[in-house]
Order: sequence, then structure tokens, then C-alpha cells
Amino acid sequence: MADQAALEQKYAKVGQVLTGFSDVGSKMDGIFMNGDKLVLKCEVPSKVVVNRVWDTIKQVDPSYSDFEIQMAQTGPDEQPYTIKHGDTLSAICQRFYGNANKYPQVAQANHADANNIPVGTTIQLPVLS
Repeated sequence: MADQAALEQKYAKVGQVLTGFSDVGSKMDGIFMNGDKLVLKCEVPSKVVVNRVWDTIKQVDPSYSDFEIQMAQTGPDEQPYTIKHGDTLSAICQRFYGNANKYPQVAQANHADANNIPVGTTIQLPVLS
């Protein structure tokens, strides 16, 4: 029988990513064992966040044979984001895509100047590969 505490520690980064998106609507609904697998049940607001969670799972263990995620997407594929004081497009891309260098694609998708997006502007973060 697998050790739940050990698996929770192994996949802690997945939980950290999910809670890091709580401000945009992500939430963990439960964590439990199903046989030898750790099961995480959660809700995420967009396909963008779904992809970020899956990227994190694959970084932890590419086979994730001891892990199962039950992830409900509650919103659209794109993720709306309202620019706050101190935000940079590269920092936003690091958070949502795990790659700061995606900022030109996001700027282009929003027809925006990457260096001058006013505070309070809501942009759409597209699904990127």
C-alpha cells in the first residue's frame, strides 16, 4: 500500500501551483488515496491553468503512475487577467505558462504593446503550445 503522506510530499508542487491560482478561481476540493494512487480533485478556471497544472505534474513525474487528477475546468479556454500595478507581461507569462518568453505571443494575441499595458486593462491569455 502506498504511503499517502509520501505521495502528498512528492506532488506538493502541484498543490502549490493550484493554490497559486486561487485568485483567479482555482480550488482544491479534496485529496485522497484510491488504491496505490494519490487522487487530487480540483477546479480550475481555464484551459490555460489546466495546461499549467499538467506541466507541473509532468515535471514532478512524467509517468505520474501513482497520481490521478480529477480536474474540472469551470470557464473558457482563455484566461482573463486584469493588469495590476507592478505587473510585467513576462512575469504574467512565467506564472501562467511557466515561461516568461511567451510574452510576445500574449501581446500579439491582445494587440497590445508588451511594454505598455495600462493598469486595470483586462487581457486574454490564450492557450499556447
